[in-house]
Amino acid sequence: MTFDDLKPKITALIADSSSKDRTLQLICNLLKAEIPHYDWVGFYFKNGNKNELKLGPYSGTPTDHTIIPFGKGICGQVAVSNQNFVVPDVKAQDNYIACSISVKSEIVVPLFVNGKNIGQIDIDSNTTDPFTDADERFLEFVCQMVATLM
Repeated sequence: MTFDDLKPKITALIADSSSKDRTLQLICNLLKAEIPHYDWVGFYFKNGNKNELKLGPYSGTPTDHTIIPFGKGICGQVAVSNQNFVVPDVKAQDNYIACSISVKSEIVVPLFVNGKNIGQIDIDSNTTDPFTDADERFLEFVCQMVATLM
């Protein structure tokens, strides 16, 4: 399924939302099921007033990384930089938090509400360098849609 095919599905899930967490879980499940190089899909959100992220809904292998301090790992860096971060090869990153030995690459896109970074979508892939500009644009779209739930 192409990104263009998935956009109306994401829009429909948001429109039919009865529960934020349930909708986020359905989005994670959909992306993991339909995009072959998305092996783990999850959301992290700012944990109250703390300078850390807390794991929200996700689809994939369970992770021990349920709390990530700002600045640590790819997700923690995005919480500080407010910029997309694409990692073609996690072995080349000094500040990478290994969630699984099978993960080869990662993409993290921040989620903004009223101009404020409140969280992010995090995608791990077991393939080296699979993420393209199209992945980034699609995940930005997903985050824009999710922002309407917040």
